[in-house]
Amino acid sequence: MGLIEEVLEANCALPKYGLAPLTWGNASGIDRDEGVVAIKPSGVAYDELTAEDIVVVDLDGNVVQGDRRPSTDTPTHLLLYRAFEEIGGVVHTHSTWSTAWAQAGREIPLLGTTHADLCARPIPVTRALTEEEVESDYEGSTGTVLVETISEGGGPSEVPCALARGHAPFCWGATAAKAIEVAITLEEVARMTLLTKLLEPGAQPLQAAVRDKHHERKHGPQAYYGQA
Repeated sequence: MGLIEEVLEANCALPKYGLAPLTWGNASGIDRDEGVVAIKPSGVAYDELTAEDIVVVDLDGNVVQGDRRPSTDTPTHLLLYRAFEEIGGVVHTHSTWSTAWAQAGREIPLLGTTHADLCARPIPVTRALTEEEVESDYEGSTGTVLVETISEGGGPSEVPCALARGHAPFCWGATAAKAIEVAITLEEVARMTLLTKLLEPGAQPLQAAVRDKHHERKHGPQAYYGQA
């Protein structure tokens, strides 16, 4: 499957999994050898999206293939790709439960093993943008604060997703498909955590030994989850 087909499939997965109503979200993927990124066109409905609609840009944002305007979030995606070589796909959603945490300006605490399977630390929330950042380069500045947050957390392998404060989640992975998996899992974690806090406001972080076991068996050097 080529890059455009992969990115088309990832974008079509957003409404399939309830992550992006209407046109509220986007997915992209990068070809590092060619130095190009394929991304959803701005404002095009998912059920109308075809391979011909996917826009290809270089890492400076110049359109190199396609007749549509690329997503307005393209500068955010490009900042992430330029900052971290290991990122191969980026997904941005406005999924309800994750976005609620972003709007509250709250990180998602690590309360259970589902979260630990995704990430061994709380899901971080970015700092607020300054008025100057909003006015001068809003989408680029969103990428900048995401890069800051990822770097503070140890890099993309340690922080597979983050909440843009007052906005919504961004997720990433080795491919666009992997980034979609992160987005799906994040939404479930956000829902479970909020429900847990409603049931037990004083719920404590997951026991460290259990947290580490779950994360390492899936992501560690001796991982044994799944098939060889």
